[in-house]
Amino acid sequence: QVQLVESGGGLVQAGGSLRLSCAASGTIFSIGVMGWYRQAPGKQRELVARITGAGNTNYADSVKGRFTISRDNAKNTVYLQMNSLKPEDTGVYYCNVIVVTGIYWGKGTQVTVSS
Repeated sequence: QVQLVESGGGLVQAGGSLRLSCAASGTIFSIGVMGWYRQAPGKQRELVARITGAGNTNYADSVKGRFTISRDNAKNTVYLQMNSLKPEDTGVYYCNVIVVTGIYWGKGTQVTVSS
């Protein structure tokens, strides 16, 4: 089993920044892709960004140039630096990891951007 603990969410004004962290623990031999998804009220969960073990990244078009995903493999932790936040970035942000034993999700952290 793998446990994921997210932190760093909160309330911020438009144009501000937040940094999310997600630490994985448990029976981990090797973590493949790590990612962040978000779900706004009334909308489906969507990919925000993901990063492979080799450091290759993918971003949603809506966050390119504003968000940066990174990971610390020694700490089994993934980060999401969010700059120039917009009200439409509001939602619950979920950490996601893919390991040999399956796919795991965190419980989510709320990000609210006020206009």
